[in-house]
Formats: sequence, C-alpha cells, structure tokens
Amino acid sequence: MRVVIVTESFPPDVNGVAHCALQTARHLVDRGHSPLVVAPATAAGIGQPDALAPCPVVRVPSLPLPGYPQVRVALPSRRVAAAITEHRADLVHLASPFILGVRGMAAAARLGIPAVAVYQTDLAGYARTYVHAGEAAAWRRIRSVHTAADITLAPSSAALHDLESHGVPRVKLWPRGVDTVRFRPDLRDEALRRELAPNGELIVGYVGRLAPEKQVELLSGVCGLDGVRVVVVGDGPSRPGLDQTLPGAVFLGRRTGDELARIFASLDVFVHTGPFETFCQTVQEAMASGVPVVAPAVGGPLDLVAHGRTGFLVPPRDADAVRDAVWSLAADPGLRTAYGAAARATVEGRTWAAVGDQLIGHYANVLAGRKTAVVAA
Repeated sequence: MRVVIVTESFPPDVNGVAHCALQTARHLVDRGHSPLVVAPATAAGIGQPDALAPCPVVRVPSLPLPGYPQVRVALPSRRVAAAITEHRADLVHLASPFILGVRGMAAAARLGIPAVAVYQTDLAGYARTYVHAGEAAAWRRIRSVHTAADITLAPSSAALHDLESHGVPRVKLWPRGVDTVRFRPDLRDEALRRELAPNGELIVGYVGRLAPEKQVELLSGVCGLDGVRVVVVGDGPSRPGLDQTLPGAVFLGRRTGDELARIFASLDVFVHTGPFETFCQTVQEAMASGVPVVAPAVGGPLDLVAHGRTGFLVPPRDADAVRDAVWSLAADPGLRTAYGAAARATVEGRTWAAVGDQLIGHYANVLAGRKTAVVAA
C-alpha cells in the first residue's frame, strides 16, 4: 500500500501530532508498505536531512506561528498535490488536518484518492484559550475538513463524542500507542532523583508544552506542599512566567528519547493539567513507566486513567483538587506503588505495533468501501 501522510507537524517538532505521524510512518514501513510524509519545513529550512524519518519526507515552506514560534504553519504550495501524484498514492492519511491537511484533502478529492483524517487537536478549546472566541468557527472548520474524508479517526471516546455531536460523519475510534520498551519502571535512577530532590523530596512531574492551554500554573498548590519537589519538562511561550507561578520547581527544558524515559521512571507522581487533550500521550508514557497519574476528568485522560486504581481524575482547572490528589499519593507510599504497578499493566498491550495494525485495518476498510462503490456505480 502506498500512503501519503500529510501532517501539520513532524520531528524534529516535539508534540503529539509529530510523534504519532512518525510512529505511523515507521509501522507502515515495518509492515512492508510505502509511506511518504508531507510536512511543514522546520526553522532550519527546506532541504535539511530528516535523520529520524523512516521514509522520504517532502517539506513545504512554512512560517512560525505569531507568539508561538515553536509551531510552524505551512504556506500555500503545489508540493502537496505534486507529492501525492508522484508517489502514486493509494490513500492519503491526514494527521490533524487544519491548514496543510486541507490542501491534502483537496488534492486527494481532485485525484479521486481515498482520505483518512485523524483528529488530534482540540482547535475549539484553543480558540477559547487564545482568542476567547471563535469556538463555533473552529467547529465549522473541523466539520468541513473531516466531512470530506472517507473516515475520521478519533483518539478517545470523548473526542469521538465531540465530533459526532458537532455533525462530523463516519467517525471511528483509533487510540494511540506507547513505547513500552523505552518507557519502563526499571529505568528509575536514584542518582537523578538525588540531583532533582537533594533532600529526598517526593518528585511530582509534568511533561509537555508550556503554553496557556496546558494550564501548568495549576501546579502552584503542589509547589507549596511540604516534602514535595515539582519537576517540569518542556518548553513553550508560558515558560518565562512560570518561575514565579511555581516557586521552587525545577525546570529541565525539552528532553526526549531515553533521557525523557529515565526522567519519567524517576518520578513518584505524574500530573497532567491541560483540559483540552484529545488523547494525552504523556499520561500513557507515565503509566508505562510505572508512575501513578493525576489528570483532569475530561477528554483523553478519561479513557486512560482508572480513578482509584491507576491514579486520580480531578475536576479540570481546579488547582486545589490537583494539590489534594497529589497529597493523597504523597502520604501513602503503598498506594503509589499499587497504582504505578496497575498503570504499567494497563498499557502493556497498547504498543504502537498493535494500534498501527488497527490503523492498517481502517485503511483496508476504506479502500474496500471505495471499490464497492465503484462496482455499484
């Protein structure tokens, strides 16, 4: 099968869309298929080697998003349609389509090629956060883009419900995988723990973008707990103001790969604060690392965290609830151990290979549906 993955983000970008697109391309290659990736150019420009890519990558000219330069926005380009044509694609995979993905959708429709759209970003939530308006317009855009696809794949039951309730047709569930070999409990590093918490404090970690929609400031109450050290991994536009909001926290900046896995395993509790997650990959990575999780009871975490078994689900945007949940775990080492073990057991079957095969099954169903439609016509 020849697949063109049109994605709004791709490594070296560090985010859920980029990571999922990379894992999808890797799995397709592993299963003997021929993927091609189309993505915005990085800050280094077009023509830079994509060392981590398992397949060819076509880069489209892009500009940094105003106020958030880590995010690149693709410019109008004929390269999308040309790449799909030259690759002789059987199917187009649209990863979080919004700008570049819209061009990929239009090209696929014009060429008569099936399109699978993967919903990954809560654009309506971002509209509320950044412009305090435009939620209805964001949903109109989402509905328009995804209605044109043969199928839309939602990463969680909450996302599937949101899409269907806003009139998006042909929605199926497709979760995300986790690397259970890279992220595992035995990477816990006592030397790293002494470096992060020299007085033996309980280590509570957050991993992710430092941006308004992530609401990392909700960790402020946790910073005030006796015997607790907050560790923040990530970067973004909110970073400059968090020093005062999170007094005493350790900021490690962006970390990836095996280094990130070592940090995850060295945490005592993982906290995710953002209320706009369609899935929340870092929650799965923490669980794979054997770490209990505190997360908002909304969106993707509802499918991932078993309240009272692998961690706690708390009301979104509630700093007191986050603090109290962390304190409950801090006060009970046995509970942390039990929750961490249950978390690891929960995700052991959620490998990228397993969910990648599910994706290929969705591809096959779309292609078979197109053939049936042609025969019926």
